[in-house]
Amino acid sequence: MGAVIGDLLPLAVGVAVSPIPIIAVILMMLAPRAGAASVGFALGWVAGIVVVVTITLLFASGADLSDDDGPSTTASWIKLILGVLLLTVGVLQWRKRPAPGESVPLPKWMAAIDHVTAAKAVGLGFLLSAVNPKNLLMCVSAGVTIAAGGLDDDEVVVAVAVFTVLAASTVLLPVVAFLVAEERMRHPLDELKGWLQTNNTAVMAVLILVIGVSLFGKGLGGLL
Repeated sequence: MGAVIGDLLPLAVGVAVSPIPIIAVILMMLAPRAGAASVGFALGWVAGIVVVVTITLLFASGADLSDDDGPSTTASWIKLILGVLLLTVGVLQWRKRPAPGESVPLPKWMAAIDHVTAAKAVGLGFLLSAVNPKNLLMCVSAGVTIAAGGLDDDEVVVAVAVFTVLAASTVLLPVVAFLVAEERMRHPLDELKGWLQTNNTAVMAVLILVIGVSLFGKGLGGLL
């Protein structure tokens, strides 16, 4: 099980450092309905991760992705394909990085985030974690990794829980900190939003490329 958790860590980090959901939840925490909206967003974010990983596991359970010697040929091919897809996304992300000193505009839908309700925040969090292509690929990769690990049912539950907590940590921790110390957190959150908006495209691109290379290498290694 330790090897599976180790393979899940870079994937969880890849989801955790996604800039858009972090900026979105920070904007919610700086809005009039801070508490309800941010908590709803965090719940939706966690739910999206769990749903994608679980659905992947359910599909993979009938594909027999593990054998006595490790991941099956099918699992290796899936990892290789996912690695290629992530490499493609990483290259595209890197090419879109802003030039030094260039301002990075926020998505237009964020302009209305001050007035988002708790229910809409849940849906937004779910969509950003389950439908966003980068997060979707990494959550699917996590599901494949768990399915190929030859774990029993209890270990699968633990692996999904560990991945979910780590992947959602950058959304969950600011929400918890804000609820505990609202006034003290406003200035640091505002500064963090600005830094992410300026720098995270390049950081995310590099991380996706590293994860893509890792998955590609694991898949290719299983085929040779």
